[in-house]
Amino acid sequence: MYKKIAEEKFNNLKNNFKTRDIIILGIESSCDETSVSIVKNGREVLSNVISSQIDIHKRFGGVVPEVASRNHVLAIDNVVKEALEISKVNLEDINAIAVTYGAGLMGALMVGVTYAKSLAYALKLPLIKVNHIKGHISANYIAYENLTPPFIALVVSGGHTAIIKVNDYCNHTLIATTTDDAIGECYDKVAKVLGLGYPGGPVIDKYALEGKENITFINNANKSKKDGGISYSGLKTAVINYLHKQNQNNVSVNINDVCASFQKEAVNPLVDKLIYVAKKQKCNKIVVAGGVAANSYLRNLLTQEGKKNKIEVFVPPMKYCTDNAAMIACEAYYNLINGQGLSDLELTANPSINLKYTKK
Repeated sequence: MYKKIAEEKFNNLKNNFKTRDIIILGIESSCDETSVSIVKNGREVLSNVISSQIDIHKRFGGVVPEVASRNHVLAIDNVVKEALEISKVNLEDINAIAVTYGAGLMGALMVGVTYAKSLAYALKLPLIKVNHIKGHISANYIAYENLTPPFIALVVSGGHTAIIKVNDYCNHTLIATTTDDAIGECYDKVAKVLGLGYPGGPVIDKYALEGKENITFINNANKSKKDGGISYSGLKTAVINYLHKQNQNNVSVNINDVCASFQKEAVNPLVDKLIYVAKKQKCNKIVVAGGVAANSYLRNLLTQEGKKNKIEVFVPPMKYCTDNAAMIACEAYYNLINGQGLSDLELTANPSINLKYTKK
């Protein structure tokens, strides 16, 4: 009975989206943020509540999956209530439920998926499954009301580094992705070796502002392999080896300079490759998405290179760089109006969704 009702409501929304408002409640729990958002017509955020676990995981030097899952369970009900209160929307006003089903931590994802299925069943509403990575890209639709595909998207986070051609709202082509570590993961590991704590991205960015780019970790780091893959394992190892060597020789290390030099070698080749891809694809718009999009060096360098090459660069505000449910509700809206993403109560979490949406 639920499946039939959900399908009818889904199709009704899809067929009449141009003449009515669609309000979606989005749920995000892929890692260490419990977030719920109420979004109208894909781009108007009525509320976006985030309960972060960063302070909890700092003591461990990274996210502990079991701890993250337990805290999602404790937080999610209150976060839903707060999102509804802020939006001044009642559950009866919601038209669909959207949830991140992957990629992410299995236990953390299961909390959000289970809650979303229960809510959708109780309210007899369509359940829309959302790819977390595509959600990050959609954060830019919220930040820039006139932004439309096609464009080139750079997805940079703790778990992903990828360059994607966004052909339209529901059609993506993977151009390049990391062959090993993601850029955010590399930042975290370098920060840990430097004793700077977790998360590594913000603290390295902060120290780099006071440092000089006077250390070379990899001689060819800035010679971007523009048609090849993306790799951070070599750079991570080179920085660690440098620090160990300095320590063995009792040579003091200037942490600011290490951070500035590392950041240059991590970001410059990526920006070079991104500009190259945009030109090759004859696309004059670049969109940045994911937690590392908050990095000031990346934002500044890409903006400069965009202007130099007459390419418009879109970077979301800080609040939409990290994991949030507004981007999930936004992505769900575009899935819905294009007749995609409807799920049933058999939906389960998928921690490792393949980034290959379509072939090149």
